[in-house]
This record gives sequence, C-alpha cells and structure tokens, in this order.
Amino acid sequence: MKSIDRIPTSKLQRASKIVSTGAKVGVNYIKYYGERLSKSEEIAKDNLNKNNADDIYGGLKQLKGSALKVAQMLSLEKNILPQAYVEKFSLAQFSVPPLSSPLVVKTFKKYFGKAPDVIFDEFDAKSVNAASIGQVHRAKKNGKDLAVKIQYPGVADSIKSDLSLVKPIAIKMFNIKGKDSDKYFKEVEDKLTEETNYSLEIKQSQEIAKACGHIPNILFPTYYKEYSSNRILTMDYMQGEHLSEFAKHNTDQEKSNRIGQALWDFYMHQIHNLKKVHADPHPGNFLINENTQLVALDFGCMKAIPDEFYSPYFELANSNVINNSNLFSKKLYELEILTPNDTKEETLFFTAMFHELLSVFTLPFQQDVFDFSDSEFFGKIGDLAERYSKNTELRKFNSNRGSKHFIYMNRTFFGLYNLMFDLKANAVKINQFQHYK
Repeated sequence: MKSIDRIPTSKLQRASKIVSTGAKVGVNYIKYYGERLSKSEEIAKDNLNKNNADDIYGGLKQLKGSALKVAQMLSLEKNILPQAYVEKFSLAQFSVPPLSSPLVVKTFKKYFGKAPDVIFDEFDAKSVNAASIGQVHRAKKNGKDLAVKIQYPGVADSIKSDLSLVKPIAIKMFNIKGKDSDKYFKEVEDKLTEETNYSLEIKQSQEIAKACGHIPNILFPTYYKEYSSNRILTMDYMQGEHLSEFAKHNTDQEKSNRIGQALWDFYMHQIHNLKKVHADPHPGNFLINENTQLVALDFGCMKAIPDEFYSPYFELANSNVINNSNLFSKKLYELEILTPNDTKEETLFFTAMFHELLSVFTLPFQQDVFDFSDSEFFGKIGDLAERYSKNTELRKFNSNRGSKHFIYMNRTFFGLYNLMFDLKANAVKINQFQHYK
C-alpha cells in the first residue's frame, strides 16, 4: 500500500476534499438514473452503493482523523447501511494508507527531539497497521518487542471542523431534526477529542488492565509512559491475529465459546462493576493469540456510565419492566426517549416502536445461557432495522430521541453483538460478570 507524505490539515483543504467527494457522488447518481433505463432497479442500486462507498471512503482515507473515524463507527451499523458501505468502511478499522517514513521521523522529533531509531534499539520505519487516527510501528528496547502508535498530524486540531463537514450526512442518514441534536454531536466530539490524547489513553489502559486482569482468557499489553507522549504511545507488541480473521477460519466450537465468554465477561464486568466501558468494540481492537486467549487493545475511547442512565437503561432489559406498560413508559421518559412535549401520536408510535425493538434486542439478558450463533436472533434485529429505516411515519417525527449516553452505549452493544456473532459463540453464560465483583 502506497504511503502518503501529507495529510490535509486546514479547514479549507479538508472542506475541499469533502466537496470533491460530493461531486463524485453526484456523478454516480447520474450513472444510476441512466442504468435504471437498461438494467433492473436492484442492479442499478447495488452499483450506486458500491460506487458511492468507493468514492466516499477514498476521500475519507486521505483526510484520516475524525472523518475516517466516523466511517469506522458506521461500519459497525451492519443493519443500517447497505453492505457495500459496511465492507468499504470497515477498512478504516485496520487498512488505511500509512504515513511516509520522513513524516514519522518528523513527528518523533517534534515530541521527543530525537528520531525513533535513537530512542529505540530497533525501529521499523514501515508501519504494520494504519487506521483512522494513527498507525503502528514495531520497535525493540532492552530486548522487549514493542508496538509504537503514532498519531497522524493535525487530527486533534481538525475534530470540530471534520464533524461540521459530516454532520449534514449524519442528519440525513439518521433522520435527526430539531435544535437539541447538538448534544449528540457534542458527545461524539468530546469522545473523539479524548481519543487523540494518548496520555489519557495510557492512563485508561493501565486502569482497565488492572481492573480486568482477573478475568479468565484475556490479556493486556504493558504500556510505557517514558516512551509515550500526547501523540505517541508505546506498548508491548502482542502476537495474534485479528478477531475477525480468527473467526473466518476457526472450526473449533470450544475455542469460539472460550473467546466469546472472555469477551462477554470483559464487557459485563466493565459495564456493571466499573461503570465505565471500552466503547470501541471493532475487530481491529482484539487479537486472538496461539493459546486461544483474547488480547484487548486500544483504550482511547472509554465511556463513563452515570447512574442516572445506567439504572433505567438496564431496567429496560428486565422482561418484567418491558411487559409492564406503566413501568415501561416511566423508563422511556427517564431515558429521554419520550418527552413531555410529545403529541399523543408521537407517544403511541415511539412507545410501540421501542417496545418492539427492546423485546428483541434484550433477548440475551432474558436467559442464563445464550447462543450468539443464532442467525434468527440477528435476522430479527436486521429486519426491524430495515423496516423502521423505510417507515414513512417515522420520518415525519423528530427521531433524535434518547439521552446522549445512548450513542456510545448502543455502539458498544451493537459492536459486541456483532463480534459475538462473528465468533459463533453458542453457549455464553450471560450473568457470569457477577463472579468478578
């Protein structure tokens, strides 16, 4: 993969890239309307989605940073976006053109006053992994194999402007209306800002490793503060293959269940006991080593869960609450899904909609052991998402509902469910986390 020597950093440069990408999308629609005359609607629409996904990802991968991170987040929404977008945007997890060697050296000199080959005994100038916010290089120091993550120049400074560029796309895609939508974008902005602070990431990584080290079959790297800064992070190099690659070839059900249980326990312990969770559950953040142990990486995106949100959120996972209309309605108001300003029509519609959604989405919590290989369960989630995405009645309402905390909590669970399904773990003990308090 060809490296890049320069990333657009100014607001004008980045806006120009978005505009040029938009022009390409416009051309794709012209092609689409032409193809509808000679081909079936399905073929024409598939070609449109593929061409748009290629062009949008092509533009975002040159920008890197927040714009590309949003694509990475959207790649987890397998039930919302067409498959062409999911496949292309998922490349943002661990397949992005890397920085050139001179730019890597320049970054080191800026933060350490020295080139990387002076700081480390060995340093590989060729990156082994490049994603949305930074890329990883291998190094050695005092006999230890290390992974050095370097943040792309300008990423931290362009978050606000990047989000303003992608905001219109998100508003249209998720039917967001009303002035109160700003709270959701501010939540994303705050989290992306935290992700660019590698000093904070080291602190969070050390805390999670200590708090979760007792969970069976999960490992964490050691982090080295003396070789790190706000934009450079050094940790142990961990051997293993990405979870998604492991899942593709693994045929041993016992291994699937072992990894699946470790992953589920890791998340439940964080959520229920620590009230803070690793809110970036994509395959690029997990490795499987040769001993079939889960290796957890990248704790830049951590979501604190306030009690006033935690309690009603998980009470809605209780079938006794879901099936009690008064209690169910009360929790919807506590979570800002329903508001006092709603019309009777809106109240009835969103009460019924969320009752249907939660009755399916919370099924794992209704059982002591759950089969995450069950395609029928994931098919129900997909069918609901598709049906409501096409619902004309929903589009006339203001659908930006719920507390701002839903953004990263729902992202966590959608990502976790997708990872569990990829693993095909079929015998996961759901309440196992209670043993780790």
